[in-house]
Amino acid sequence: MKDLAPNALLAAPAEIREIAAPRSPEDEVIALFDEYRAPVLRYLISCRIPLPDAEEIVQEVFVALFRHLRAAKSRSNLPGWIFTVAHNMALKFHSSGKRRSQYFEDAPAVLDRAESRIDNPEQQFTANEYRIRLMSVVQALPEQDRSCLALRAEGFRYREIARILGMSLGSVANSLTRALARLSRI
Repeated sequence: MKDLAPNALLAAPAEIREIAAPRSPEDEVIALFDEYRAPVLRYLISCRIPLPDAEEIVQEVFVALFRHLRAAKSRSNLPGWIFTVAHNMALKFHSSGKRRSQYFEDAPAVLDRAESRIDNPEQQFTANEYRIRLMSVVQALPEQDRSCLALRAEGFRYREIARILGMSLGSVANSLTRALARLSRI
């Protein structure tokens, strides 16, 4: 077997050099921000945090992530870490007594940004009525059920949700079962 020269990596194709070269914390945070900003923002809004405050918390989460990576701490399960920090910051926000606007003052504005693909006014009315009923059911869910549902909607597995929210696996399953049962009655 042939020994590789110290400069052998420099002669490798660019794709291999990119894989072999460690990314800086700045680059890693930027990549994670691009990937997880929208899901974290949706999660915070589902926790009844007004949009401007939720955007600020998202920024704080990624500043904390930058400090975490710069300190060379664990890089395992960074998506779970990001959502755990966002959840904890949401809890601090609610306990701090800051001015809180109604969840639904901000949620329709976020939802209305998506273009409607329904052309028929009757279909638009029906879809809007259904959305209002759906949002009222989600609002009526207990905080734990709503948090579990929001994280599941972001693609997290039951074990990851349990870890993020500090719950048992059985509690996550029960919360999701209750939430989905209420939503299915609409």
